[in-house]
Amino acid sequence: MQDDLYRMTATEAVSRLRKREVSPLELVEASARRIAEIEPAVNALPTLCLDRARDHARRLMAGQASEAEGEAGWLAGLPVSIKDLTDVAGVRTTYGSPIFADHVPAKSHPLVERIERKGGIVVAKSNTPEFGAGGSTFNEVFGRTRNPWNTSLTCGGSTGGGAVSVATGEVWLAHGSDHGGSLRRPGTYCSVVGLRPSPGRVTRGTSNNLWSPQSVQGPMARTVADLALFLDAMAGFCAHDAMTFEAPAVSFSAAVANPVAPRRVAFTADFGGRVELDREVREICTRMARRFEELGCIVEEASPDFGPVDEVFMALRSQQFVVDREQQIQQHRDKIKPDIIWNTELGLKQTTSQLAWAERERAALYRRIVTFFQTYDLLVTPGAPTGAFDVNLRAPATIAGKKLENYMAGSTLNSAITVTSCPAIAVPCGFDQFGRPVGLQLVGKPRGEAALLQAASLYESVVGLHRQLPIDPRPGTVPPSVP
Repeated sequence: MQDDLYRMTATEAVSRLRKREVSPLELVEASARRIAEIEPAVNALPTLCLDRARDHARRLMAGQASEAEGEAGWLAGLPVSIKDLTDVAGVRTTYGSPIFADHVPAKSHPLVERIERKGGIVVAKSNTPEFGAGGSTFNEVFGRTRNPWNTSLTCGGSTGGGAVSVATGEVWLAHGSDHGGSLRRPGTYCSVVGLRPSPGRVTRGTSNNLWSPQSVQGPMARTVADLALFLDAMAGFCAHDAMTFEAPAVSFSAAVANPVAPRRVAFTADFGGRVELDREVREICTRMARRFEELGCIVEEASPDFGPVDEVFMALRSQQFVVDREQQIQQHRDKIKPDIIWNTELGLKQTTSQLAWAERERAALYRRIVTFFQTYDLLVTPGAPTGAFDVNLRAPATIAGKKLENYMAGSTLNSAITVTSCPAIAVPCGFDQFGRPVGLQLVGKPRGEAALLQAASLYESVVGLHRQLPIDPRPGTVPPSVP
């Protein structure tokens, strides 16, 4: 029985922890055994902190560190992974960069402090691309993380290690972050759920870009109920982040427990013809989006007007890279990967007029989105334009037979939603002819996480793919490119 603990959902595990049918220490040891078994095949959790986790478990079992017991999001001693962009006190934290290969912070990030206060036990740091930049999880410190559905393929990025850690049962919940799709794309590629919350829902704590809504922190899990639980643990006002606001009076877990289906659902495969995607992905997502009709929803093909969203996103992203990376490139250019240098130098070349234009366009898009959601309750898109690609590539070579201009060129499905500041969740919806997971991206109204999670939970119950998790890693080959 102890060897099967990793198969429980997070909500099941927390329920048993609360009833004292299982102890935090038993779950830490179950996680440790599973990590030892799985890691050689996937390389998702390169840095472990098991002794620190055991100490935390023993404190909880002794009745200490339990001041948040009874609050929404109480995890009661559940093991979790933390993305290696985020500091954990006393634990090697590299940000995926050789510059910080030996960095051990003395203090945890405010979000980690919150998660631990809510009874989450950190057992490991999950792998990420260098500084989180990239749609495939690899770096020069720890190497490549592999997709458990086919270890020849990428798990996506940048929360790739987190996605793999929950898909395989190494941990029950994974923390991550999202700028251009870093919680949603790995969720799609690994057949798990990943939520990009509204800006301000979850603290970003120590970020130098505190006044930008582009990058957010958020949860990954195997089921939507588990995701809601972890969001409850994360959400709320934090004095370290001026954009944060209080958690809702009704918890996200309570909302998911009593779901209400959306009335009108808009589906777009390609934002009105502006996004390239592989034919089979289009066909699967179009067919699976219709399954909302089984919930009594009206499903219509419709898309907001996204305007020049690619140019807007890149202008704003590049400015954020200047804030975050300009000084590091000046000091350590030879140790930083070319994609980061390219993105930062794009920002340095921009004029103030170009940035002003991007801000005006972002505001105009937001107004159009608000109008769109006066008609529709939910927007559904594909979660990715193509299936998971070769683990040795930084991006797919082509999409629908067309070569990509740069490493971000295939991210519009996700990055366009980033610009809207709407919450979005990746949910599994099937597999392609090569057995690669395919997912949908569900987009909710501004700050509409509760209704979004309800819709995702109802859809999950119809499709049922969460029952296939956790999985053991499967070897495979790289599929041929298809249109």
